[in-house]
Amino acid sequence: MSTKLKEIMVVFAFLALAIISYVAKVNGWEGMRFSQTVSMIVILLIAISLIYILIRTIQGKLVGRRIVFLFVGIAVVLPFFMSISQEIQISPEVQQLYDAVESLPAGSKVLISFDYDPPSAPELQPMAVSFLYQCFRKDLKVIIIGLWPQGPQQANLALDDVLNIEEIAKKNLKYGIDYVNLGFQAGNEFVIQRMGANFESMFTNDYSGRLYSDLPLVKNVKNFSNIDFSYNLSAGYPGTQEWVQVAVDRFGLRMGAGNTAVQAPMMYTFLQAGQLDGLLGGMNGAAEYELLTKKTGKGTKFMLSQSFAHVIVIAFIIIGNVAYFMGGRKKKINV
Repeated sequence: MSTKLKEIMVVFAFLALAIISYVAKVNGWEGMRFSQTVSMIVILLIAISLIYILIRTIQGKLVGRRIVFLFVGIAVVLPFFMSISQEIQISPEVQQLYDAVESLPAGSKVLISFDYDPPSAPELQPMAVSFLYQCFRKDLKVIIIGLWPQGPQQANLALDDVLNIEEIAKKNLKYGIDYVNLGFQAGNEFVIQRMGANFESMFTNDYSGRLYSDLPLVKNVKNFSNIDFSYNLSAGYPGTQEWVQVAVDRFGLRMGAGNTAVQAPMMYTFLQAGQLDGLLGGMNGAAEYELLTKKTGKGTKFMLSQSFAHVIVIAFIIIGNVAYFMGGRKKKINV
């Protein structure tokens, strides 16, 4: 088979994956799923294909990088259609955050800061949805802000998802009474510091332009002393570190956090020091929290795709090393 024909086949394969993904998303992922038997057959076929590529590599017939990209694409897309589940272990820091929220009595005020933008949403948005679901299920009052410009928009997307859940929709929650989105405020950690004295000085209006004083939920909320718990969703600066240094250390605010996988390791220092009441890290943290709230969402689904992609990448690392060492041995023999 010519190289050009192989490239055309790979392009068509990518195009087919893109079309399948788009159609599935438009029609709802849940409506297009393989049976468990078909799912296992698909996994077996992928495994056989990888073994075949390994054998050809040993024989000195290497595959192009486009084949690697194709397999990674398959690993990311196919799990959305498979009727298989991944075993998820609950880590202590995730359990700690869940228990902290569960211990709050109904009517407690929870402050959530959405400090991320769309590129970080695949990891952090599922955390937001699960946390909001737990808050509304327990009849907690939610106050939303954002120190990132697009944070309040991400909050509204999460609210739309949660308020459409049948269990939550039945509660008939009212904006301004049960939850409120105060919007974005520039100033990074200086906003947090000023909130320690007076919320209204930073958020005179909510996200839609209503006056702070006209919102029943926050009318009597002056500063952090009126907040029972807080939750920070962070993808960088400003984020969890600034909230801990200002709100937790200076004003004694109770806080849990959800961070991207890259940022989470740096937050364990605060967790171990008792400055954080729980921590979610990356896609795994989101999936664990969904398991605790018993409401499966995108975190669990994306986690399966991520695991499949990791397996494929590891497989090609092994194949690449085999190709490298086989090439080196042939050179020695030729010498």
